[in-house]
Amino acid sequence: MTRPLDGITVVSLEHAVAAPFCTRQLADLGARVIKVERPGSGDFARGYDQRVKGQSSHFTWINRSKESLALDVKQPQAKAALLQLLATADVLVQNLAPGAAARMGLSYETLKSHNPRLIVCDISGYGSDGPYRDKKAYDLLIQSEAGFLSITGTPDAPSKAGISVADIAAGMYAYTNILSALLLRGRTGEGSHIDVSMLEAMGEWMGYPMYYAFDGAPPPPRTGASHASIYPYGPFVAGDGGTVMLGLQNEREWKVFCDEVLQRPEVATDARFDSNARRNRHRTELQALILDIFAGLTATQVVERLDAAAIANARVNDMAGLWAHPQLQARNRWRQVPTPAGEVPALLPPGVNSAFDYRMDAVPAVGQHNAAILAELGWSAEQIDALQMPQAI
Repeated sequence: MTRPLDGITVVSLEHAVAAPFCTRQLADLGARVIKVERPGSGDFARGYDQRVKGQSSHFTWINRSKESLALDVKQPQAKAALLQLLATADVLVQNLAPGAAARMGLSYETLKSHNPRLIVCDISGYGSDGPYRDKKAYDLLIQSEAGFLSITGTPDAPSKAGISVADIAAGMYAYTNILSALLLRGRTGEGSHIDVSMLEAMGEWMGYPMYYAFDGAPPPPRTGASHASIYPYGPFVAGDGGTVMLGLQNEREWKVFCDEVLQRPEVATDARFDSNARRNRHRTELQALILDIFAGLTATQVVERLDAAAIANARVNDMAGLWAHPQLQARNRWRQVPTPAGEVPALLPPGVNSAFDYRMDAVPAVGQHNAAILAELGWSAEQIDALQMPQAI
């Protein structure tokens, strides 16, 4: 079976989340991803926690199907090996500290003279120029800088996202830009340089609240898990303590909701609630009314009424609920992936393609593929052994 990126080689100087998330997507599609790590400790995300059979949850999630090459690229022989790889590689991805790759002689301008077909993707917090170019950036800091925290949380306190949304956004834009660059290279025969910033990735995702606050208008308020401008849209507690998330989109659904779910048809025409704008203004009173009715029902009964009325809804799941989600089970979305500590379950990438299956190979140990990769480059066993000996300080 042929995958879309079979035959494509990606070399990655990566750590943490943004670049590894990008390159794992490329590996899913068949690319060979060679992950260059520090000898011994490797990617520092390996040490974030020990939740997966003694291994890091972040690392296990975004580093399957890769080969690990442990190189101290400050050493001349190690850097020579890296440049050998890049001479025939298709893509270089890096998210080192600002300016670090260029200081190592790994800028696009330097590399393209040796490999004109090479695509170089630099991922950084703020981009390769501008006044913030050299500023350090982490996911939470970019969430803050991009205004995400100003619209997320409760009226009393802002909250960050529970996952690394800025890293994921940057990683996904790096991934799609690389796919675009590969398509363009297929037409021109030449590589290109991609400069992805976390701030710009989050800026794109913040488009709705920015336009909502256009020309000095008030921004969306922080409303917890409720929608900032549509009501009722958010979490409601049932009588058994279970929480149901529901969302109404239009006036037709509002009438059905009152008739079939609340079983109080007169509420639909109440002057406080007969349009979304008025429901939004009077959400405190409407919330109390809904909660009073839901107090006599279990969460399951509320969901049954919502489903019968074709009103969008969801359970407020926890991680155990997601692991056991019946829809993921029914669609056969889980696979077993080897790791250095044994097999673990992993979700298939989103999207079912009739033409190919995704690659779902092992999560590597640090330097696991050194000997094989260096032998491919023509290194002798003695040279490989010498490279892997501890260097004098």
